[in-house]
Amino acid sequence: MKSSIAWILIIYVYLSLFFLLTTSYTYADELLFKFKSPSFSGLNTSSHYLTIDSQEASRRQALKDEIEAYQDDLERDANNTTLARFIRNLESRIYAQLSRQMVEQLFGETPQTSGKLELEGNTIEYNVEEDELITLTITSEDGSQTTISVPIGDFTF
Repeated sequence: MKSSIAWILIIYVYLSLFFLLTTSYTYADELLFKFKSPSFSGLNTSSHYLTIDSQEASRRQALKDEIEAYQDDLERDANNTTLARFIRNLESRIYAQLSRQMVEQLFGETPQTSGKLELEGNTIEYNVEEDELITLTITSEDGSQTTISVPIGDFTF
C-alpha cells in the first residue's frame, strides 16, 4: 500500500510541476473583433464605394461595347453579301457611264453649251460660258445648291 501511495504522490508532484511550468509561459491578450469590409467598419468607405462604382461602370461599358461590336459585325456581314457587292459594282459602273456621257457632251466632238441631268432626286445643270468657263450647279432634294466653276483652257498635262 505504501508503494501505491508513493506512486500517487510521485504522479501528483510531476503533474503539479508540469502545470506550473506550462502556465508560466502562457500569455493572454484581449480578444478584439474588427470588420474587414469597409462597408461595416467605416474605414476607407468612400474609396470602397468608388471602386465598386468604377467596376460596375466598366462592366456596363464592356457590355455596350460588345453589343455594338456584334451589331457592326452583323452590318458588315449584310454589306458583304454577294448581292450587296453586285449592287455596289453595278452602281459604280452606271455612275461611271453617266459621268462619261456628261464629259462627252461637254468636251466631245460636238460639245453642248448647256444640259440638265436628274439623278436620285438631285438635279445637275451645266452651262458653258464663251468657251472659257463651265459652271455646274447641283441642286439637292432639300433645295440646297452647290455651284462649281471650272475654267476650260487652263488645264495642261
